[in-house]
Amino acid sequence: MSTQASDLSHDKEKGIVVDETTLPIEAAPEEAIVRRYGRFGPFLAKLFASGVEARGVERVPEDQRETKNMWNNLLMWWSVNTVLTTIPIGTLGQAFYTLTLPHAIATILCFGALGGVATAFISTLGPKTGLRTMIITRFSSGYIGGTIYSILNILTQLGFSVTAVILGGQTLASINPGTLPLVVGIIIIGILSVIPCFVGYHLVHYYERYAWIVIFIIIMFLWGLGGHAGFDINAQKPLEDTGRALSADILSFGGIVFGSFTGWAPVAADYNCRLPANTSSMKVFLLTFFGLWIPICFVEILGAALMTISDPAYTQAYADGSTGGLVAQVLAPWGGGGKFLLVLLGLSVVANNIPNSYSAGLSMQSLGRPFALIPRFAWTFLAFVIYTVAGVAGREHFSEILSNFLSILSYWTAFFIVIVAEEHFIFRRKGGPLGGYNLDDWDKPSRLPIGFAGILAGCFGVAGAVVGMSEVWYTGPLGQKAGAEFGADLGFELAAAFAGVVYPPLRWLEIRLTGR
Repeated sequence: MSTQASDLSHDKEKGIVVDETTLPIEAAPEEAIVRRYGRFGPFLAKLFASGVEARGVERVPEDQRETKNMWNNLLMWWSVNTVLTTIPIGTLGQAFYTLTLPHAIATILCFGALGGVATAFISTLGPKTGLRTMIITRFSSGYIGGTIYSILNILTQLGFSVTAVILGGQTLASINPGTLPLVVGIIIIGILSVIPCFVGYHLVHYYERYAWIVIFIIIMFLWGLGGHAGFDINAQKPLEDTGRALSADILSFGGIVFGSFTGWAPVAADYNCRLPANTSSMKVFLLTFFGLWIPICFVEILGAALMTISDPAYTQAYADGSTGGLVAQVLAPWGGGGKFLLVLLGLSVVANNIPNSYSAGLSMQSLGRPFALIPRFAWTFLAFVIYTVAGVAGREHFSEILSNFLSILSYWTAFFIVIVAEEHFIFRRKGGPLGGYNLDDWDKPSRLPIGFAGILAGCFGVAGAVVGMSEVWYTGPLGQKAGAEFGADLGFELAAAFAGVVYPPLRWLEIRLTGR
């Protein structure tokens, strides 16, 4: 190898440069990997050669794109959300907000559609740019702003993972009470989740392509058994609020539903960035939207419907074992067969937790160049350790964690989506101030926006969330005025509005002053 080639450099866009030829990191020869990773090189070279994904947050250039996995824009999200984890979101409409079933269904459908549109838009940017979602934010909020979003997304994905492993563990533990400790169930779910993520992109897509089939059938069984037990659409009528209090309940529950959709927005481009750049954006949008909206609404409405069963045994099952206990009670008439289905449902959360684990690792790499030098699978393993330990620690407080987490989640994802959308449609459009994306600049801070417009707009978004939010521990002044006794949660609406209003003029000023 020549002296020039021996001075190995890592091309942040395409892979590893060897003898002046840029290779994808997966195809780089062993000596190149050894030069990049030093003493760990031989081990990593063998690991990558065995099929473990080597690519991290590096851009996927056009000549390395793949036409396969197009339908996974639908099937992946269908698998990710046709899971046990989605059911408890629907139960919150009655458990926390005393909504009747018709009002809960209307809220899920409407706020779900809004969240689905927002997330599907982010998904269209994957093929266009060949970049992971958190790297895309650098084109609107700069290198520092992208790092801030990466931190928020790490917390988001870890939060999703905590709720997933707790619910999966609860379900496995409830099959034969006293035989499998909840802690062991949580660890089992965590281990099963991390295996496909460790291997990487292709195994994730392969698993998620088929995982929905069996669980969708089980969800249909739950609908049938629940209907046999007796859904009562008026079950919550005596408890439901009226007037402003009812509006507040709908807005607050709607924020949770919106968050259950937009929680996937910060990772939506991670799973289609290898599709060709000329892939139809409309097709990606529609597949992603329906891959989210249909299964999430279908399963969340099931959760809401199960809460209307008036049999005291079902009420007590929910009180004793939360959603896992309720589902176990629904399947109880089938005896051993019901327990087997409960095992499969408990394991279904693996499909939901895989993108959390995989994208948490990518977001850790997105924190900056030093972090990107550490292989993606190492960060994925660290994420597994963190959320498993947190799940064990918070295993007795699932409902509280879920309701508060999803509400807060909807706040930051709302202004993140608005800022990225305004950058794309106003400033990066053809004929716009910037006329498109210079994708070669994705890891060049001196060529990216400084980021003060995106960061300040994000700060305004936080301010909007603070004045509009309504949580158990705090209610903002506008949130208080919008509701009755406990206020209404307007956090995500005001976060999006505040950021959306201030970002265009700030970004215009930034471009005028800096040219980027």
